[in-house]
Amino acid sequence: MVKEDDLDLFSHARREETAQAAPLAARMRPRTLGEFVGQEHIVGPGKLLRRAIEADRLFSSIILWGPPGTGKTTLATIIARYTQSHFETLSAVLAGKADLRRLVKDAKDRRDMYGQRTILLVDEIHRWNRAQQDALLPHVENGSIILIGATTENPYFEVIGPLLSRSRVFQLHPLSEEQIVTLLQFALEDETRGYGSRSIEATDEALEHWAHVSGGDARTTLNALELAVESTQPDADGTIWIDVAVAQDSIQRRVVRYDKSGDEHYDTISAFIKSVRGSDPDAAIYWLAKMIHAGEDARFIMRRLLILAAEDIGLADPQAISVVAGCAQALEWCGLPEAQYHLAEATIYLATAPKSNSLGAYWQAKKEIREQGAGAVPDHLKDASRDGAALGHGKGYKYPHAYPGHWVEQRYLPEGVEGDWYEPSDQGYEREIRKRFRRSPGRGRQGEEGGA
Repeated sequence: MVKEDDLDLFSHARREETAQAAPLAARMRPRTLGEFVGQEHIVGPGKLLRRAIEADRLFSSIILWGPPGTGKTTLATIIARYTQSHFETLSAVLAGKADLRRLVKDAKDRRDMYGQRTILLVDEIHRWNRAQQDALLPHVENGSIILIGATTENPYFEVIGPLLSRSRVFQLHPLSEEQIVTLLQFALEDETRGYGSRSIEATDEALEHWAHVSGGDARTTLNALELAVESTQPDADGTIWIDVAVAQDSIQRRVVRYDKSGDEHYDTISAFIKSVRGSDPDAAIYWLAKMIHAGEDARFIMRRLLILAAEDIGLADPQAISVVAGCAQALEWCGLPEAQYHLAEATIYLATAPKSNSLGAYWQAKKEIREQGAGAVPDHLKDASRDGAALGHGKGYKYPHAYPGHWVEQRYLPEGVEGDWYEPSDQGYEREIRKRFRRSPGRGRQGEEGGA
């Protein structure tokens, strides 16, 4: 007959065996704040969140927001180790309302019977839709549950406002290269969870390469180390040697953090647009290269370039729109990867072109109509072919080509509308427009010598 103590020992042994079989990144997950690397701005000595964790005084819900591999789930697990509260975990990818109802019922029973709080980690909380987040709200509000939401997406867009207003948002940043090297050294030296019990020699160049190309993602880096170790044959003395060539082979290329529907998408295209507008071709093609490398839609980028050609260059270089339109056609004909040349050509052309935003005059005219209403067309500008004889439409119109310089002073705006919106810049071709034209208030523009 198997005794209960024997079952406990057997279960413990199985847990130990399972832990040892886990991936290196899981085995090396920090267990205490002392082991936690990075994020000093929120869990460094004396910081609010660290004090709350160490004193087990986490009374309000929190949202941990950051890129993959920065320690969101790890930090939540550390909180679970420090707190006397009951700790539960749900994956927003797998769990639904039924799981939440069960958990909430247990949390209420636990509070009513034992006075024990429940802390709930919802991993990937942005995956829950509004209805699922709404179902959580009343239980966070009445204190049945203290929420720890972990997300890679901007919570100000992905988490409902009422839930967000009852939580404190902590943003986690990608780890520095020095911090990544520290984690790698921990993994190589730790005899229980890492590779400290094996003879492994990794060069500084290998560690630095991993740190440089990981994009600040600890999990990616530890996965690369594990692949390098497990796939490299030891020498005659049983030592595994990892140089930069092995390191390069194990990680292949730099990880680019980019989500086509998230912050990286919007922030990168914003940086691209502002670099073109700011006449910095190097920065512009850098952000272009990042977007293409990350798989951004090339047509989306070209559409932005077409907009830039009018919005930020305009008549300072009237050829800009033609150049970009030609590159857009080339993109359709050639496709990627060859059309990267055309994306680069359009980008560099616009970045180095003279700049003018004078076409924004259109939006001023639109604002006038929106706020004041559209004025009536003056009679002399109306179509004379239908009502000219009966109503006098078109009467008094002066045909510009019949006058010297092909210009004559007359009013083209409705009565009461002053205009004064379009003002040529002093950049590029628009400088020539500025020279040739001067304003005749409310009545168009007149050439300096009386002609256009």
